[in-house]
Parts: sequence; structure tokens; C-alpha cells
Amino acid sequence: MEHLVSPSLLAADFGNLEKDILLINRSQADWLHLDIMDGVFVPNISFGFPVIEYVKKLSEKPLDVHLMIVDPDRYITRFRDTGANILTVQYEACIHLQRTVTEIRRLGMKAGVALNPHTPVSLLKNILPFIDLVLIMTVNPGFGGQSFIIESYNKIEELRMIIDAGGYDVLIEVDGGIDTKNSAKLIKSGVNVLVAGNSVFRSDNPEEAIRKLKEQT
Repeated sequence: MEHLVSPSLLAADFGNLEKDILLINRSQADWLHLDIMDGVFVPNISFGFPVIEYVKKLSEKPLDVHLMIVDPDRYITRFRDTGANILTVQYEACIHLQRTVTEIRRLGMKAGVALNPHTPVSLLKNILPFIDLVLIMTVNPGFGGQSFIIESYNKIEELRMIIDAGGYDVLIEVDGGIDTKNSAKLIKSGVNVLVAGNSVFRSDNPEEAIRKLKEQT
């Protein structure tokens, strides 16, 4: 499968958000990644439903929404209604994870589960039949611009072996410190979706940065 690229809106210019969304529309990006932070699960606050609704009106790419919030079950329907195509919840935030991801799918979205750097992939074995995507956080969530955690490669390779051995149709996504210096090795390790923020939006030519990530092998 050809890998996907999902630029992270968290690194965009919020003073001119329309410009950056239209840039993504023109680019080779496959999805548009939105990080939703509540200041409780992670020590930062990002943006809420009014911004998502605005993004949905402009974006021609599927919205890849990652919830870094406590008690995400309260908002699943509303995220569907505001335009999420893929909805990913944190393993660490869900008490009844199977129920949560089943509801996400029932509402017509693809269901993802994200793991913090300290959380082992072996914990996902019984949830893989019920999801479409695993998001491996390669930095501690909450802030953009952090350095990639090098130990993530082993974690990704272990997850790839579990998925392949079970015959699951589950994508592996990575987020945190992703750029052209590590993207090729990540793809070789088994990654299907690259999330990139600063390496795209803070580059001199964001469309070219996306193209380079897309063409990595």
C-alpha cells in the first residue's frame, strides 16, 4: 500500500487559516490532521468545534481528528456532525475502549486508537478487530515541534508484526517529529500514515515538503 500524508493543522498559520487549508487542498496530502486538546489530558488547549466546522467547509481532504481529551465519549456524535472522517481516541483516556470505537464506527467514521510513548502496543491485541487505525505518538502529546523519540521504531515494528500476524486491516499512523530525515525509515518499519506539522507548515515551500514526504520509499 502506498503511504499517506496527513499534515497537522496545529502548525498552520491561524492568522490566515484559509490560505493554509487551500494549500493543503492543492498539495499531494491525503488527509488533514486535527489535534484536539483539552488542557486536562494534555497540558495544552488547541481548538474546538467552531474551528473544525470552518475547516470542514474549506477542506477537500478527509479530516483526520485526534482527540487528546478526557471522556471522549461525550463528544463522538458532535465530532461526526462537525465533519470528522477519521476519529482517533487515546487508549489511556478510554475506560470502555471497545464500546467507544464501536460507536465511532457505527456513526460512519473510521475508528483509531492512539498510544502515548510509554504505552506498549501489546495492549492493543484485543482491540485490533474493532478499529481501522493505530496512531503511535512519537513524542509526548501536547505540543508541536518536539524531537522524535528514537525508540519508537521498535514499537512500530512490533505493532506491524502483531497486525500482520493477525491479518488485521489496520493502518499504522505516526505523529511527532516527522520529517524527510526519518520518514523513509518509518515507512520501512511498517508505517502507513505520516503526520507532519512543523516540517510542512514551517518550511519555505509547504507543498514541496508534502511532495517529498509523499514520495519517500
